[in-house]
Amino acid sequence: MLTRLKAKSGGKLAKQICRIVLDHFDKEYSRELGESWNTVRDILTSPSLWQYAVLLNRFNYPCELEKDLYLKGYHRLFQGSLPDYPKSMKCYLKRTPDQMPSERHQVGNLKKYYLLNAASLFPVLALELRDGEKVLDLCAAPGGKSVALLQCAWPGYLHCNEYDSLRLRWLRQTLESFIPQPLRNVIKVSELDGREIGDAQPETFDKVLVDAPCSNDRSWLFSSDSQKAACRIHQRRNLPVLQLELLRSAIKALRPGGLLVYSTCTLSKAENQDVITEVLNSYSNIVPMDLRGFTKHCSQDFTFAPTGQECGLLVIPDKGKAWGPMYVAKLKKL
Repeated sequence: MLTRLKAKSGGKLAKQICRIVLDHFDKEYSRELGESWNTVRDILTSPSLWQYAVLLNRFNYPCELEKDLYLKGYHRLFQGSLPDYPKSMKCYLKRTPDQMPSERHQVGNLKKYYLLNAASLFPVLALELRDGEKVLDLCAAPGGKSVALLQCAWPGYLHCNEYDSLRLRWLRQTLESFIPQPLRNVIKVSELDGREIGDAQPETFDKVLVDAPCSNDRSWLFSSDSQKAACRIHQRRNLPVLQLELLRSAIKALRPGGLLVYSTCTLSKAENQDVITEVLNSYSNIVPMDLRGFTKHCSQDFTFAPTGQECGLLVIPDKGKAWGPMYVAKLKKL
């Protein structure tokens, strides 16, 4: 049996840290991130330091809640910092750890807000969704990024796919909780192998989001099943193969001139930069798109680690900015 460390939150034992996962991450990330890993490690292993952003639902606009957030010390994310930021997306965050209560799912009632890691909005914003476009969210569950996309624009067609049946039910419930029926009429939810969608629907979509299955650093650190944690670590080396297969499928599904965004919630270079480098080396019609504007304009609320790529950014947790990990890369099909 694995030895697990206990993480304290508010004086109570909240979560248990899996020692085998932490040791594995220590070895890899201290090499890849250097001294930055010490700060990242402290935050990832201390849930009491985690922060939660509040994404308002424009389809059930909570005016009173917005006023209340201001009174509680929240501020509007990205306001005035990003030139093309969609006015319809309203997200609030606080520089100190704070979490609004989660709203319960009620059939027929739309929720007023979605709690999320603020860094998960970068893949959504990088996609530059416009009204009327055809969009594919290849690995959509639990649905937060699909909900965020719909805060930005009204697509002509949104295909939300999820291969895992349990996560698929979560995705359906999320969409039902946040999206009104008229808009749900342009959304298709499927349970397909994402690696096959490109062949089934070639050059169909204007925009494709691949929020790929990855070694999710936050959740892996708190694995309650020791055997499952050890198995995950053993299988981790195979994840880049799956991620590449999903990207190849996404490229096939993308129309010429369309944009593709790849994202993960891991710090792993093998699952992030190396995957994108392999794609760029394999396709002559796929070109990188510069994301340095995000790092230039958003450093007040986020900390970024160097990636060595103009098309890739990596958000890392920092003191007072406990967002991420989140890797984002943006590509275009010529």
